[in-house]
Amino acid sequence: MTKSQNAKAAKQPVAPTQTKRDTILALLARPHGASLDEMVAATGWLPHTTRAMLTGIKKKRHALSSEKIDGVRRYRVAAEAGQ
Repeated sequence: MTKSQNAKAAKQPVAPTQTKRDTILALLARPHGASLDEMVAATGWLPHTTRAMLTGIKKKRHALSSEKIDGVRRYRVAAEAGQ
């Protein structure tokens, strides 16, 4: 590549990276949902930070459900409320 081609390549828009919020939503969208430990491992956050994100997701009008299976609480996003 020439210098001008390198400069043009550098100016190309980069695809947006997946955010940690997107990662959590993907985990919650799975049929069996996700446990708090799975979300903590995927994001590197502390448990209280992950729970705060779940609260934020609820405020963004996602319907969250949780159930305890074999002593482990699993969270799942059903669908967006208001749709």
